Amino acid sequence: MTTPARLRREFPGISTRAWEHPADRTALVGLRQLSGFDTLLRALSGLLQERQHRLMYLATSVRVDDKQFRDIHHLRADAVRILDSQITPEMFVLQSPGANAFTIGMDRPFIVLTTGLLDLLDHEELRFVVGHELGHALSGHAVYRTMLMHLMRLAANIGWMPVGGWALRAIVAALMEWSRKSELSGDRAGLLVGQDVDASVRVHMKLAGGSRVDEMSHAAFLAQADDYDRAGDLRDGVLKLLNLELQTHPFSVLRAAELRRWIASGEYDRVLDGQYPRRDQDHTVRISDEVKNAARSYRENFDSSEDPLIRTVRNLGRDVGAAVSTVGQEVSDTFSKLGKRIRGSDD
Repeated sequence: MTTPARLRREFPGISTRAWEHPADRTALVGLRQLSGFDTLLRALSGLLQERQHRLMYLATSVRVDDKQFRDIHHLRADAVRILDSQITPEMFVLQSPGANAFTIGMDRPFIVLTTGLLDLLDHEELRFVVGHELGHALSGHAVYRTMLMHLMRLAANIGWMPVGGWALRAIVAALMEWSRKSELSGDRAGLLVGQDVDASVRVHMKLAGGSRVDEMSHAAFLAQADDYDRAGDLRDGVLKLLNLELQTHPFSVLRAAELRRWIASGEYDRVLDGQYPRRDQDHTVRISDEVKNAARSYRENFDSSEDPLIRTVRNLGRDVGAAVSTVGQEVSDTFSKLGKRIRGSDD
């Protein structure tokens, strides 16, 4: 059920750490401790791309305010109040059939929603999305996405250097992993703003299957994530990694399941009860503690995963020789079959 606005809890002084995924949080804390890094990156963006982008959206889209897209304007105001945001990002609605929302800009981040998204989602689902994007803005994600963009451009320019291409690819892959985790953080912020679990899941259902939500099942949709995690053999585990490698966003089904795990962990309820980190304590955070939290999160996911590839890796300690042989044979078979399919499609 939808929670009436008067019953939504507000979070005075809340730190972005309250909703940031452990791996996302670790990367952010580490980068924030590099003296001058954010300042330099934001200054360059303010002088060059940020002004260009903002002028483009001023000229080609509709700015949200109390006279245009008033409902979205009120959703933004609610989100700002609930997360006790010290900024109110500009927001634009862009004519586009694709359902999309994004936050860009460095010194003055702003949010863009497409008309395709507005047509797809209902009021409470849009509340979740607005909260998601505000979470991105408050966490400073645009800064690090710019770093990812520059590194990808650098990789394209110097990939010819000996081992340079592979080294840069590894860095980009790590940032892609961070980017995916940052989307999970945004989803948590969206849930804190909306405080409507059903609406948060419906957003992902609609992004995956379109507007016919009456033809879908909340429980069955979440069950797909369990099937995805445990179904298939070792070859499917390899293919999952290949499918995810160049994705900046986790898949919709998996995002919904990740929110379910966050709720089940009790963290969501603790934040609702007022037990959350305060931003006036952010300066006391130690990177070593954040790394430990990230490692613990990955370990818990690793230990509980039913993915066939991860199960094989877990079993390495019990039977290293057999497991390595199995992994090598299965991977070899997978790529051999993929190669035959590709050659067959070229004939």
